[in-house]
Amino acid sequence: MKTKRCDWCGEDPLYMRYHDEEWGVPEHDDRKLFELLILEGAQAGLSWITVLRKRASYREAFNNFDAELIARYDATDVARLLANPGIVRNRLKVSSAIGNARAFLETRAEHRSFDAYLWNFVDGRPIQSKWRSMAEVPAKTAISDRMSKDLKKRGFKFVGSTICYAFMQASGMVIDHLVHCHRYKQNP
Repeated sequence: MKTKRCDWCGEDPLYMRYHDEEWGVPEHDDRKLFELLILEGAQAGLSWITVLRKRASYREAFNNFDAELIARYDATDVARLLANPGIVRNRLKVSSAIGNARAFLETRAEHRSFDAYLWNFVDGRPIQSKWRSMAEVPAKTAISDRMSKDLKKRGFKFVGSTICYAFMQASGMVIDHLVHCHRYKQNP
């Protein structure tokens, strides 16, 4: 019997593995949350599979998403990143990753962890959806609007409401596996 998954992941083995093992799994590790936020921003205007295929290159190019190192990147690092075909070579996205590392460090210091800051938007618990089709899944919500507004106020870039909602789905803050998906009943 064929495993039923959310319609968006199709038949690509990388996408299916991401869907089955990562998407919608509640994440609380600050470094991984920072990575997801940067990758969601890099995805803007592209498909997620494009960024997923580049994720290993991103990890290598951005020092495994060590925000303290990234926050100190200079013009030489920007030039190195823009010459790297393994990542999305967009100057605004590269610059935003560096600025976001600085904003991440400030936010983490203020809230004792980035995890505590982010999960406060959902009162510390995943929101379990009950969507029957992809057409029902929103692109953004009032919560992602609030998150976006607050992140922007803190100096983050590439954090519009749609990006924030995709981030919330990826990090398990919102569990949007469709009710027919094998992962739906596996969630907390």
